[in-house]
Amino acid sequence: MTEKRQQPDWQGVLRDAAAKQELLQATFSQPRRKDGQTANKTAVRPLRLKDGMFYQFERFRDNKAFHENVPLAETAGRLIAAMAEYRQALIKTPEADIQLLANKKGEVAVRRGKPTAKAAPNAGSHNRAKSYVIPEGEPVPFLVRLGVMTPEGKVVKAKYDKFRQINRFLEMVADTVPELPRGRQLTVVDFGCGKSYLTFALYHLLAVREKFPVRIIGLDLKADVIRTCSRLAEDLGWSGLAFAVGDIAEYEKETSVDMVVTLHACDTATDAALLKAIGWNASVILSVPCCQHELFRQISQPALKPILKHGILKERFAALATDAIRANLLETAGYRTQILEFIDLEHTPKNLLIRAVKGKGGSAEEARREYEAFRDFLSVTPYMDRMRNREAGR
Repeated sequence: MTEKRQQPDWQGVLRDAAAKQELLQATFSQPRRKDGQTANKTAVRPLRLKDGMFYQFERFRDNKAFHENVPLAETAGRLIAAMAEYRQALIKTPEADIQLLANKKGEVAVRRGKPTAKAAPNAGSHNRAKSYVIPEGEPVPFLVRLGVMTPEGKVVKAKYDKFRQINRFLEMVADTVPELPRGRQLTVVDFGCGKSYLTFALYHLLAVREKFPVRIIGLDLKADVIRTCSRLAEDLGWSGLAFAVGDIAEYEKETSVDMVVTLHACDTATDAALLKAIGWNASVILSVPCCQHELFRQISQPALKPILKHGILKERFAALATDAIRANLLETAGYRTQILEFIDLEHTPKNLLIRAVKGKGGSAEEARREYEAFRDFLSVTPYMDRMRNREAGR
């Protein structure tokens, strides 16, 4: 008689991955409940903070993402609790990709496959590093030229925060790759590219790794910075990457753009970039706002006096309200929007990224009603709305 092979203990799989710090990534999907109480998807990734090792649980619900950093000691229990809410999970470790599949009775089957995620070199049991889009230990020419890596592929200690920022940005871009058109050349515009760490990273992801035929234009007002970036692109042989001096609001050289990136454009320059993206009907928009002063000067609502009478609170509230309005106005234009954490708050207070994908949103009419109610409550007239009304002749 052939002995029946015993099914691995799925809870033990999760406990081991957490305890050994071998969990590179986990994705839970297909909620068991149909009442909307469970997030559509939960993604888990390792996160090393100054207080130690954590795992970030990112829950996606109603086109919004919610983050929670869970201490290592609590991670196994939270992973097990998450599996109880979903029908399937994909657990990535250096040794294997493990799929957990729950049947109608709640029994969970375990399937193992070849690993697709790399662990970083020299990541011991107590120093397991995050699996990056650009891994450590492999020299990348543009990062070497920008001083982020040594020629041997080691990340320069003083540039490690920049290395993490680049990878976090690429993670967010990588999620949108399936939304980009295939079979033709892509056009990408990066407004306010600055020193262009992320512009070069974007070209590396799309052209070098994903093999897209792509043309990326980096735009900035600083001529000396543009000259430096242009020389580097030429030295790398990246003919699809070009840089130009120009103002966002006045840029009219493109008639069709597939992706628009705007990182740390000051105040209403971010709004101008978003309006350009909407006008081009861009498939993907990625925006990290910077200083936001417009609504600070406008907001007037007696019910909010406990906040508005304190300058620092008013400033923070105005910034949040500004990004909420931007996201909502993108939804009125037919985009699905998410506001995500760009990099850890400990590194910069400007850590939110608005990610918008065309044609994936809900009701534009409902978004318009939400926006108008919020706008009128705050007694504000945002830049994006004023410019759109002006163009429409209203």
